[in-house]
Amino acid sequence: MNATYNHDYQRIITTLPAILRIGALERFFRPEGGMNDSVQALPIESGKLRLYCLRLSDLIVILGNGGVKNTHTYEEDPKLYGYVLDLQRFEKILKENIAKGYVSIEEKELSGIEDITFEI
Repeated sequence: MNATYNHDYQRIITTLPAILRIGALERFFRPEGGMNDSVQALPIESGKLRLYCLRLSDLIVILGNGGVKNTHTYEEDPKLYGYVLDLQRFEKILKENIAKGYVSIEEKELSGIEDITFEI
């Protein structure tokens, strides 16, 4: 990792154990996607490095991908925009499978995903 982003990287790395310990609380995340999705980013503080994820609940978070944000918005960067779109598509498919009863959200896990292929 480039030393320029070491501070951002360290913030992300130190946040992950806290999430495992006490949960994926809103205060750990920066809202990033649209109004109708669960796309969030780490770290919450300002910085250039982003890790995009889906925060489904205080107990379930799905880590996505990320990178350096050198533009005003993630939409202006094709790579970051692609990462967010992938998470949005995945969440849409996941919600469809939950609605059909194929997948369910248990307390700390997703059940029924073992035999499903999510094509985004």
